[in-house]
Amino acid sequence: MSIKRLSPEELLGLDRFNVDEGNPHIIVEKARCAVCAPRPCVTVCPARCYRLKDGQVAFDYAGCLECGTCRVVCKDKGVTSWTYPRASFGITFRCS
Repeated sequence: MSIKRLSPEELLGLDRFNVDEGNPHIIVEKARCAVCAPRPCVTVCPARCYRLKDGQVAFDYAGCLECGTCRVVCKDKGVTSWTYPRASFGITFRCS
C-alpha cells in the first residue's frame, strides 16, 4: 500500500460542501466593512470567502471552511453573527 502526498489545494479539493441556500451561517454588515481600513478578513480567510470587489468587501459563505478566523480578526464587528451551519449543511472534510 502506498500513500500519495497531496498539496493543500488538492486536499481542499476533496472536501464537499452542502450550502444552506438562503440561511447563511455568517452574517456580515457591509456598512461596517466599508469603513474598515485594514480589512483583515480578506487576508486571513483560507477559503477566500472575503474578496475586494470595486474597493468594497464582498462576502459569500459558500465554500466557508468554518474555521472562525474572520470572526476573530474582525475588530470592527463587521461579522455580526457567526454560527456553524445547521445539521447536514456546511463542509465535509475528506482525506481521500
